[in-house]
Amino acid sequence: MNGWAETYRQRVTTADEAVRAVRSGDNVWVHAGCNNPEEVVRAMVARASELRGVTVSHLMTFGSAAYADPPYADSFRHRALFTGANVREAVNDGRADFVPVHLSEIPALLRTGDLPVDVALIQVSPPDEHGFCSYGVGVECTKAAAERARTVIALVNRRMPRSLGDSFIHASRLTHVVEVNRPVLELPGAGRVGPVARAIGAQVASLIENGSTLQMGIGEIPDAVLLFLGEKRDLGIHTEMFSDGVVELFERGVVTGEAKTLHRGKIVASFVLGSKRTFDFLDNNPFVEFHPTDYVNDPFVIAQ
Repeated sequence: MNGWAETYRQRVTTADEAVRAVRSGDNVWVHAGCNNPEEVVRAMVARASELRGVTVSHLMTFGSAAYADPPYADSFRHRALFTGANVREAVNDGRADFVPVHLSEIPALLRTGDLPVDVALIQVSPPDEHGFCSYGVGVECTKAAAERARTVIALVNRRMPRSLGDSFIHASRLTHVVEVNRPVLELPGAGRVGPVARAIGAQVASLIENGSTLQMGIGEIPDAVLLFLGEKRDLGIHTEMFSDGVVELFERGVVTGEAKTLHRGKIVASFVLGSKRTFDFLDNNPFVEFHPTDYVNDPFVIAQ
């Protein structure tokens, strides 16, 4: 057995045992979006009576964010780098702190310690034969957080797709491993577009030329625009996130990346929010490169 593999097996534990590494006063980073390691987060919240002054930071997550609820105010305080639906009430009520910051700036703040992180709760794919786990459906800022953290608690999911690019962490960096085999979280309401959004999407799509490189945001309007691009040619993608609509355009031969001046013939992104269709498309696909947000969202990179 490889040295890393033996160490990995020794670090496999339960979620309840793993989160005992979280201490009062710690700064905890939680993997965002569809990567949310729910089992580990729930186990951490279950220790609320033993913890005081733990700061929990993340981008948008799905599902429960109980650490931001009033009963846990003495134990946890949320630092919101993106105000998602599950923490909006806490921010509005003053129980959480919103930090206005560009996505491109967050990895550097994590690496320097200006945005402190002691514990990173992440979700990754199983290690390959060389010991590398993929961050799967989301690299975003979590790669930087895991590099800085004292403790890395990894939910290793057998169903997490293996994204390529700058999207790996070696198993030797995982201080605690919780193995699961369950579906990856999907974007609630993925692909649902109403009539008003469709009208806006059609108008925006009419302004997009063949060979354009696209950046998509989160929400109904970007999804609506993608619905009306089926007759375009050689579109490219350089975006912090994409979802099912991009997969549809790739399968129809619309997204080729052949007109891009940087990463020609590749989709470049930092995370995906979508359904299993997108996750399957991403898995071991050399057409897609994931990079952290300090690269993907860097204006100097985008300008190229």
